[in-house]
Amino acid sequence: MKDDIIIISLGGSLIVPDDVDAGFLKDFRELILAEVKRGRKFIIITGGGKICRRYNAAAEKVREVTSEELDWLGIHSTRFNAHLLRILFGEQAEHEIITDPMLPVEFEKPIVLGGGWRPGNSTDLVGIVLAEQVGAKTVVNLSNTDYIYDSDPKQNLKAKKIEKISWADYRALIPSEWKPGLSTPFDPVASDLAEKEGITVVVINGKPIDNFRNFLNGENFQGSTIS
Repeated sequence: MKDDIIIISLGGSLIVPDDVDAGFLKDFRELILAEVKRGRKFIIITGGGKICRRYNAAAEKVREVTSEELDWLGIHSTRFNAHLLRILFGEQAEHEIITDPMLPVEFEKPIVLGGGWRPGNSTDLVGIVLAEQVGAKTVVNLSNTDYIYDSDPKQNLKAKKIEKISWADYRALIPSEWKPGLSTPFDPVASDLAEKEGITVVVINGKPIDNFRNFLNGENFQGSTIS
């Protein structure tokens, strides 16, 4: 892989925290296009955000649904978000989004968008599989949290931030199995594969966008590294 290809797992919490965050999307678009002008290429895999959770919640109120059915609702939510970003990037983005990361990635345009793949995992796994395919050793996970913590900071005000952690220690902090709607910095299925393949994941808060810009420029940034 060339160093100018960057893989981003873009959390749905940034795209649709409640309503669609047009302000964030504008800032994100401007930064990515500026980096494209510098010769960089991007594979951006989008999460589902509140759209996914609202569809899942509605389905469960109507009848008893399976985990696989909930996963498919989530998958299509992520793909919808991928199409949104594809439209926002216009002619700089490939027209087709990635729905199967096992297929070869073509870079006729500098930006490639993708969404969910199959039940049993989140879009984090798509990012890791694509990293394997193109030979990348790092995946950037953009989310709405500053760091990985040793416990849930929303429930424990004394939760300690972790700036660097091994895959073994990180996996000890999260559930060992995937379930639809699971909220962790990086999902357990993707974490297992990342550890086996020696892929590093950098967890960064995408807001303010300058934090991500600092990372891209090799400057100090707020975030956590899992390796």
